[in-house]
Amino acid sequence: MRFVYHEDYLKPTQGPGHPECPERLEAIMAYIDQHELGAQLIAPEPADMKDILTVHSQDYMDLLRNFGRGRLDMDTAVYPHTYEMALLAAGGGISAVRNMLDRREPTFALLRPPGHHATREMGMGFCYINNVAVAANWLRKKLDRIAIVDIDVHHGNGTNDTFLDRPDVLYISTHEWGIYPGTGPAVQTGSGKGEGYTVNIPLSGRSGDATFTAAVEKIILPILSQFKPDAILVSLGVDAHYMDPLSSLTLSSRSYLDILTMLKEMAEELCEGRIALFLEGGYNLNALADVVGTAMGMFQGQPVDTVFNEVLDSECTGIEGVEHALAVQGRYWQL
Repeated sequence: MRFVYHEDYLKPTQGPGHPECPERLEAIMAYIDQHELGAQLIAPEPADMKDILTVHSQDYMDLLRNFGRGRLDMDTAVYPHTYEMALLAAGGGISAVRNMLDRREPTFALLRPPGHHATREMGMGFCYINNVAVAANWLRKKLDRIAIVDIDVHHGNGTNDTFLDRPDVLYISTHEWGIYPGTGPAVQTGSGKGEGYTVNIPLSGRSGDATFTAAVEKIILPILSQFKPDAILVSLGVDAHYMDPLSSLTLSSRSYLDILTMLKEMAEELCEGRIALFLEGGYNLNALADVVGTAMGMFQGQPVDTVFNEVLDSECTGIEGVEHALAVQGRYWQL
């Protein structure tokens, strides 16, 4: 397995003490070294502006380039180096899908800053450029159908909106309902030709292992099987973990690994193993390294046991959210 990483991803993007910090990637890299995972590094280049502009407007990119120092919103600071760093992260996403496509192997993009909240006209929620959306549009020039599966405590509003009216990019999101950014109701299923290709699965607080297993087995896998993507991109946020300080969801490390294993097997069945993972959220350093590190080991056939495996949801705490999404999506898919 290869992974994308650059030392410039360790530059600060927020203020001191902020959860979206360089130590997130340092913890993952330390885990890779400690467990001698042997994954090979891909050094990225900044994304070309023509690829960025498939997702974001020129006005917004000009704003970000010339912003200097300040805040896009209360959660999203800007430094003089933010623009170049965001271009490098977006380029890292393209590097990941290029490697996935050329070598037919799973590829992990260890990116900072994250991206799935960034919209066409504005960055928000610690995000500046929507890395997975830019990569999906780049990949769409090579392949016909792309699926994006967003496993994060927060709804990926930017990715959702980018592909809302398109049938060629399927967007699926599991997220906690009622928290930032307040988007992603189950009844939002796309618009125009894209109706039915947006799949939102909002879940109540305390939802964890059993609830996510139900969502994956009853909704996500059947829809992927019917959509038949040519590649699967995973926006992976480890902030749905029970140890995460920003989350009320309760996924264990083991359940994260089980979900990623199922997605890997689906990619092998449907699209010659073409799957790439993009780091999004995740703010407990130990849980983040546990999930990402063991996932990298699993994808390259070098299994490492997860550590944080307490099951806090064994009885489908959030089953109502799953059933609601199931009923909505049943209008479009055989579920």
